[in-house]
Amino acid sequence: MEKETAVDKEAVRRIAQSREICIAPDGREYSVISLEAAGLIARDMGIPPKAIEIAALEQGIIPLRYLRNMGTIGPEGQVKLLRSAVAVVGVGGLGGTVVELLARQGVGQIIIIDKDRFTEENLNRQLMCTEKDLGEYKAVVAAKRVKEINSAVTVTWHTEDITETNVRELIKQAQVVADGLDNLSSRFLVEEACRGLGIPFVSGAIAGFGGQLTTIFPEDKGLSSVYGKREDVPERGVEVETGNPSATPTMIAAWQVQEVTKIVTGIGKPLRNRLLLLEAADGIAEVIQLA
Repeated sequence: MEKETAVDKEAVRRIAQSREICIAPDGREYSVISLEAAGLIARDMGIPPKAIEIAALEQGIIPLRYLRNMGTIGPEGQVKLLRSAVAVVGVGGLGGTVVELLARQGVGQIIIIDKDRFTEENLNRQLMCTEKDLGEYKAVVAAKRVKEINSAVTVTWHTEDITETNVRELIKQAQVVADGLDNLSSRFLVEEACRGLGIPFVSGAIAGFGGQLTTIFPEDKGLSSVYGKREDVPERGVEVETGNPSATPTMIAAWQVQEVTKIVTGIGKPLRNRLLLLEAADGIAEVIQLA
């Protein structure tokens, strides 16, 4: 993870002077600081916006953009998110939505990895893809989108294919890795790298109206308990037949971001050694205990 910038007493004083009072929907009163006020302090003092947000939270002053997070994760959880780094491998249907939600949630550093460019067939489901983006690198477009959503987030991108020789280098700064991949061999490759680096891996997959999700810590059995032995699995799954309608990636990506949030903040119980199955066609949600 990146080194945190120190905030001096003058910046702390200005943050306190800039606070306002806001009444949340539950009637609770919060001290808040607006995006405009925080940005002005950051520009005047040459301090990254993220450092200003962390300093505000540590004074009990909530950046207004995160007010609706407070009832769930609180100021301490938000600081943990801002100090965290998450890598997203593959930013198509799943990964693009994961990136969007991580930026809105306030994850401080997002590492985006994808070698592909947008094509017309991506328009039905890939959140980052618009008609004007066709032919552009997915990772570059996603990085630009992050900065438009949340200027406090540090974002880096890589437009290269993951291989056994580079995967550890690409993800080593991450606290958690989220899976937006579309093939099983790459998924196993990233899982192995995460295991070697001691990083949790939140793996999701989609097909047709359904999808699945599991969170794998380094000591867990992981993907082999879902798919079998790595050498025996096919390159692609059933999605080559069923396709991926627009809503399916969002359904699983939202759960992936919840898993990342739980891991980083320590709030809630991650889906370790469990497989969540969601099947929208028949309205089924099921959790399977993995061996």
